[in-house]
Amino acid sequence: MKIDSKDFRVAQGATVNLKKWPTVVAPVYHSKEQYQELLHKQVAELSSLQQLLFAHNQYSVLLIFQAMDAAGKDGAIKHVMSGINPQGCQVFSFKHPSATELAHDFMWRTSQCLPERGRIGIFNRSYYEEVLIVRVHPEILQSQGIPDEHHEGKKIWTQRYDSMVDFEKHLHRNGTRVIKFFLHLSKDEQRKRFIDRIDDADKNWKFSAADMEERKFWKQYMKAYEACLSATSTKASPWYVVPADDKENARLIISQIILDTFKSLKMSYPKSDEKHLQELQSIREQLLREGEPED
Repeated sequence: MKIDSKDFRVAQGATVNLKKWPTVVAPVYHSKEQYQELLHKQVAELSSLQQLLFAHNQYSVLLIFQAMDAAGKDGAIKHVMSGINPQGCQVFSFKHPSATELAHDFMWRTSQCLPERGRIGIFNRSYYEEVLIVRVHPEILQSQGIPDEHHEGKKIWTQRYDSMVDFEKHLHRNGTRVIKFFLHLSKDEQRKRFIDRIDDADKNWKFSAADMEERKFWKQYMKAYEACLSATSTKASPWYVVPADDKENARLIISQIILDTFKSLKMSYPKSDEKHLQELQSIREQLLREGEPED
């Protein structure tokens, strides 16, 4: 089975109903060994394209991962990006904002972490938390110092969607390609993974009572995600809804989507002009002479 990125892409202007998007699909691998082989091949190809991205030095790529707890964001980042040169990639995780961050607009802290040209940036959660957890828990808004006229009703969410779309348009115009992944996990699969984290002593650190509290808001989160995906998936900066109940399959899908995006860029290695070629040839001749035996 071949992975087609378009199968997971949210079309611009589409109204998303997550009940109609699967959390599991037929796997593209038939065994653990084949999964490892496919992932290794994709990772090697991505590593080569990262080098080209750096040499071309006109584009940067920003990967955004959003999901419910235990959906596999960390594992996907770890496995899919395992072959990437660390010098060309940075990962940022965004937790509760600091006092300094709260003193700025809600996009400020993430904009400080955007990738430079030639590099890959990864946001493990992102500015989209501002229309997800903040929408599910609107009391968080009280700490953000928003002017009263922009703090009423549903208007604030529409305004934030507009800010995010405009921000990503700006990034696109300036060479940053934004790829957004929502790892779509079923509530039952989350339950199984939570139990696994409790039963496995080495995974206890991954689970807390707060995770269980957030699970109680599952329906509210699904509504928030539906509204967010519908409002902010664009042709230039699309959302991809990745079935996440099968971790291995999700990683292969994510990897293929990233590869397809890289391949869509018109990149090439810089070509030397005649003067530089002559200079290189002169240096080459010097080096060859150094290797000749002395009289």
